[in-house]
Amino acid sequence: QVQLVESGGGLVQAGGSLRLSCAASIRTFRNNVMGWFRQSPGKEREFIAAITWSTGNTLYTDSVKGRFTISRDYAKNTVNLQMNSLKPEDTAVYYCAAGVRMVTTTGYEYWGQGTQVTVSS
Repeated sequence: QVQLVESGGGLVQAGGSLRLSCAASIRTFRNNVMGWFRQSPGKEREFIAAITWSTGNTLYTDSVKGRFTISRDYAKNTVNLQMNSLKPEDTAVYYCAAGVRMVTTTGYEYWGQGTQVTVSS
């Protein structure tokens, strides 16, 4: 079993930055992909970005390209999401996930509890 714990959420003004972290209890050969998702009230859970442990290959949704950066710290089993130029529409609960394939759906095996990000105008 892989346990995931997010941290770093909070309240920030539009145009500001936040850095989210996801700490994984273990890293396995099959759960090679780490992803970030977000969900706001009344909306579906949305893919943001993903990264592979093995090679560091990344994938981003178009709405965050150039603003968000996903990275990994292999030694610490930690994945980060640096969020810059934040907009009010970025307000959501952000979730970390672990899976076997780099996909943009919610088809990941493990999920964290989520951390709230609120961007004020």
